[in-house]
This record gives sequence, C-alpha cells and structure tokens, in this order.
Amino acid sequence: MDSKSGSATPNERFRSSDMAAEEQLKAQTVGLVHLDDFRKRRAEALDSDAASSGPASPIGSEEVKFATKKRKAAKKGVLSFGDDEGDESSVTQSTKTTPRSQTPASRQASVGVEDRPKKLAANAGVGFIAKSKTKSALAREAQLKETLRREFLATQARVKATEFQMPFVFYDGADSPGGVCRMKKGDQVWRFLDKARKVGAGQAGGMKQWARVSVDDLMLVKDDLIIPHHLELYFFMLNKVKGFDGAELFPYSADLTAGSPDTVDNSVPSGLNIPGQQPEEKSNVSTVHADAALEGFGDDPTLTKVVDRRWYERNKHIFPASIWQDLDPSKDYSTMIRKDTSGNAFFARN
Repeated sequence: MDSKSGSATPNERFRSSDMAAEEQLKAQTVGLVHLDDFRKRRAEALDSDAASSGPASPIGSEEVKFATKKRKAAKKGVLSFGDDEGDESSVTQSTKTTPRSQTPASRQASVGVEDRPKKLAANAGVGFIAKSKTKSALAREAQLKETLRREFLATQARVKATEFQMPFVFYDGADSPGGVCRMKKGDQVWRFLDKARKVGAGQAGGMKQWARVSVDDLMLVKDDLIIPHHLELYFFMLNKVKGFDGAELFPYSADLTAGSPDTVDNSVPSGLNIPGQQPEEKSNVSTVHADAALEGFGDDPTLTKVVDRRWYERNKHIFPASIWQDLDPSKDYSTMIRKDTSGNAFFARN
C-alpha cells in the first residue's frame, strides 16, 4: 500500500476510513477466495471500520451532544454560561430544528407563570378582621381617649379633695392624748404631722411642747411601720397597703363618697405677687360636711402615733421602738414573719 501511494503515512489516525477497510480486506483475503466469502468479509470490514470511527461522524456526535445538553438542562433548571458548552455549540451545530413551542423564551415564560407566588387571600375562618383606620377614625379615637383621660383626672381630683378624719395620739414611751385632724385624701404625710402638732398645742394638759417640734423631727407610726413624709395618703388607699397584722394602714375608700366635693379648683397659684395687682382669693369649693359624716370618725386613735424622732433615736433599742421599721411600699408586710434583733420570730396576733 505504501509503495503504490508513493508517500508513507506517519500515523494511522490520518488515514481515511476507506483505506483502512481496504487494508483489512486485503489482509483477510489472501489467495483465491469465493465470491460470497469475499463479499461477506468486505461487509464485515466496512462495518467494523464504521463502528470504530462512529463518534467522529458529525451527525452522531451532534445527536449525543444534544441529548447530553438536554439532560443537563432538565437536571439543573438554570441557565449556564460555561465555556465548554459555549465552545462545543460554536464548533458543532445541531441538524435538528427545535419546535417553536420549546424555544427558550416560551419555556421561560411557562416556568415564570407556574412559579409565580399566589396572592394571600383573607382567611374566612377568622371571625373579626381588623380594618384599616382612616385619619378621621384615628382623630375620633384620639379625641375619645383624651375625653376619658380628662374624666379620670377630674374624678381623681375630686377623690383627693375628699375630707376624712384621722384620730391620733402623741407617743413618747406612753400614749398621750392627741386629737383629730381633718385631712384630705390627697395630702402628704408631712401635712398631717404639721396639723397634728398644731392640734396638740391647742389641747389642754401640757401638750404645747409638741408645737415647738418641727415637722422634720416628727414621725408617723402605724402598725409598727414608720411612714415616709413624702407619700400621699391617697397612695395607701388606692393600693390598699397592709401592715403586719394584715389590715390596711388607711382603710378608707379610693372612690367618690358622700363627702366628695362636686367641683375642684385645679388652678395652681403661681406664688408671685405682681405690683399693682391684688392677689386672687382662693375660692373654697369644697362642701362642708359634719364630722360624723366623714370617714374615720370614731376610729381608734392609738393606731396612729405621732412620735418625736429625737426620742426614737434615743430609745430605738427598747421595745416597742426596737421593732419599728421604715416602710417600703414595694413589700407586702402581711405575709412577712416578724423577728426581733436576735432573729427570734414573734408570736402571731389574734
């Protein structure tokens, strides 16, 4: 074969398929061969050569590549910008035409319609569905809240202006007659102490020395608890603060009563006197009630003690001053177990 062609082939892969089949046929048919046997061997040589060179054919390779690309697209479901696929598509082109219904644009449109999220509908099982409020509805709601707030503050002011009676005694190791103070529920504790020392000064029997004691040196003791000066009496009524024996320290109503005034003057005096102007007279709008009609009338005065703080500092190691405690509004004293300075529990009161 080499002598007839006149040129030697350096590599077997550069030979054509016809030459390879012819050489294979020559090698198998040496000498005289029957015609049928020659045709059979020639067909086998062509078939074997076609099978060995099958992947190199353009049509077969294109079909294999198209099937591979189709499987990859079905598996990933995303667009690919790989260089290898781009190179293969640029070198070889498919001989099969893609139907119009399976073009990339139509496939993308169909996927977009199927994967589009559905809108949330109203739940029919919910009994009440909140509606969006308009500006006018919000304004009406704000106006209603303001009206209720004003009504509450007006009612609270009337409750704080309600008068009641507080009987008390002076204590300096023994109970001394004190008297009765007419107080308002909104007054602070120091106002009661100021009135108490003035009432004591007007009592017969040598109680005028209490008038010389300043308010800062006086203490209010109820149920072995020292009440702070800055707290309002209304605070104890509203929160129903209890002492060690489980009873309320100030068992008076925090609502409107028969002794509550109809109106309250909420104006606050400025405290400044303008030259050339007379100070405005404060009108007394509170209704005057008899002592018997007020809360606290007939209470035991020994439950409310007015004590000189200087005496307490000198005798706080002696009973009963040794068991007095400063009131902490955040504690519930009705559930506490009382103990002395040695840690011994007190016996329960009946």
